[in-house]
Amino acid sequence: MKFRCSSPFSRTILCAAAVVLSLVPASAFAQRLPDTVRPDHYTLTLTPNLTAATFTGVESIDVTLAEPTDHITLNAVQIAFQSVTVSAEGKQQTATISEEKNKEQATFTFPNKLAAGKATLSIAYTGILNNELRGFYLSKTARRNYAVTQFESTDARRAFPSFDEPAFKATYDVTLIVDKGDTAISNSPIESDTPGPTAGKHTLKFFTTPRMSTYLVAFLVGDFQCTSGESDGVQIRGCATPDKVALTPYSVEVAKYVLHYYNTYFGIPYPSRSST
Repeated sequence: MKFRCSSPFSRTILCAAAVVLSLVPASAFAQRLPDTVRPDHYTLTLTPNLTAATFTGVESIDVTLAEPTDHITLNAVQIAFQSVTVSAEGKQQTATISEEKNKEQATFTFPNKLAAGKATLSIAYTGILNNELRGFYLSKTARRNYAVTQFESTDARRAFPSFDEPAFKATYDVTLIVDKGDTAISNSPIESDTPGPTAGKHTLKFFTTPRMSTYLVAFLVGDFQCTSGESDGVQIRGCATPDKVALTPYSVEVAKYVLHYYNTYFGIPYPSRSST
């Protein structure tokens, strides 16, 4: 490819940028997911084991297919797949799974083509609570272990197989199964908290989130304690480990002030759960 650069500074900069882009291997652009399959809603149930630094996941993804296809590709890293099925038009198929680890992608191939329209992927898998401060990872204090998340910018794929690009927005139903003495935090308030499914565990189900990108999903597991407040009808919490909970009232007061300030400044109220 040839480039012709003129002398003005602005054109030189544009030309230099074009030259740099021409030197980038084509494979660098090949990791993007096709936009012919788009997620609509995720249902996630995660069971972390803070002692073994592992977790199990059961996931369903409601998707829309823009055209007929016999395969679906999404993102996954450090995930061990147990089973993958797809349901569409009242029929269920079991997928064969192939992974391209250098692309952080997994492809599910089905015996028969899926028609354009709605389908649901059902995925059972296991993962690790890594020590890399990314994805779903293990955090430690002198007293105990915690499981927390950092998904920005492309690490949600380490916690659940997903269309892990910002443009692929969806809603999320998150459920966490945790030890009886622990609690969990996610993007939405807790909808239900029930014992089980096994002795020593309880199940926390969270309300459906707004439509958002994968990197905004969050969940934390441990013995967190919280301070609550309210501003302009919006509930606010500041949470911390027990040894830091005395610091949370300040964070709540700051959040109350800032939320009200921005509501007034922009003239657009911050959405409460009832409005989403």
